[in-house]
Amino acid sequence: MSTLVLIILATIINSLIALVGIFSLWCREGTLKRIVFILVAFSAGTLLGGAFLHLIAESVEALEIIGMNTIFLVVILGFSVFFLMEKFLYWHHCHNGVCDVHPYTYLILFGDGIHNFIDGLIIAASFLVNPLFGVITTIMIISHEVPQELGDFGVLIHGGMEKKRALCYNFISQLASILGGIIGFFLAGLGGFQAFLLPFAAGGFIYIAASDLIPELHKEIEKKKSILSFGFFIIGILFMLAVKLVFGG
Repeated sequence: MSTLVLIILATIINSLIALVGIFSLWCREGTLKRIVFILVAFSAGTLLGGAFLHLIAESVEALEIIGMNTIFLVVILGFSVFFLMEKFLYWHHCHNGVCDVHPYTYLILFGDGIHNFIDGLIIAASFLVNPLFGVITTIMIISHEVPQELGDFGVLIHGGMEKKRALCYNFISQLASILGGIIGFFLAGLGGFQAFLLPFAAGGFIYIAASDLIPELHKEIEKKKSILSFGFFIIGILFMLAVKLVFGG
């Protein structure tokens, strides 16, 4: 089996992880609302943990390509672009302060799409080293994609999307990994391009977590639920740290 076929198969399997939220189709509305609140808290933690412990950290490893100052400038650029995009989406999708679907849902899809594209590049690079390393890398990526995709799905539902629509959009965003895998195979010298994408995505993730998700958690004023949400926020960060320590990703 050719390396390109292996890369495509690995990225397809990775893309299917976006459908983990399908269980929600059989959940009662009351149960789903409780689960979604927890997933929003967990997602905020994984986004911040992923940004600082994975994306920015991997950018620093590529320091000789773009430089430390450039890394942080690109993080700020990513943060600013996501801020501008949310303003644009708010102007076009909300009226008199009322949004049927909150703009941050589209932001998280876009940011996750960039992240998935990078995952595809990483999968391609690992298979080009050797197939076994490619399989191990794919398993490592999937290990942190499952909880992150669950969190993203919860955010989309919380933002006003219907369940089937959220599943569909989340899956489309995840398909970016296939594109990244194919491009990574044919253009193995994309290391510099990837080095710029990583901090840009990190800036976007920080913006979504700090500007959209954490303020949503502040709307819960009941003490027990507030403590629960903070607990899952910390669990999200610790999970990304665990992935970093165990897999070195």
